[in-house]
Amino acid sequence: MRKFLAVLDDSRECLNAMRFAAMRASNTGGGVKILSVIPPEEFNHWIGVGDLMREEARERIHAHFEVFAQWMRDRQGVDPELVIREGEAVAEILAQVSEDSEIGVLVLGAGAEKSGPGPLVTALTKASGSLAIPITIVPGDMTKERLQAIT
Repeated sequence: MRKFLAVLDDSRECLNAMRFAAMRASNTGGGVKILSVIPPEEFNHWIGVGDLMREEARERIHAHFEVFAQWMRDRQGVDPELVIREGEAVAEILAQVSEDSEIGVLVLGAGAEKSGPGPLVTALTKASGSLAIPITIVPGDMTKERLQAIT
């Protein structure tokens, strides 16, 4: 089964990427994997404190994921999978794509601010020529209705 990989982070545009991935998966008989990356700088403390912070980060990710997962199950009939990795976001996304043969499309949300689409979109579009899968970039300010119409 082809799966859409969406990145779960704290950005506003993440929401549209999740919606798009779920709607496309639902309409094409695919699945959704949601990747969240915990940056390494969160754990540059004493060992015990770093372990506690890592666990708290995982709990936050699971809580955030459950909100999206419930919507995907209820509205789109898609049961997403969560993958949590630790490291630099771009490197971990590229590693996930290369290690997971089920992933057929990487879905990213683009920021609508004047400063640009965001660091992930910028970095991953530069790497897109070496990826084995296409990238879909979803505008962060696209309406739910427009998303539904194009998926």
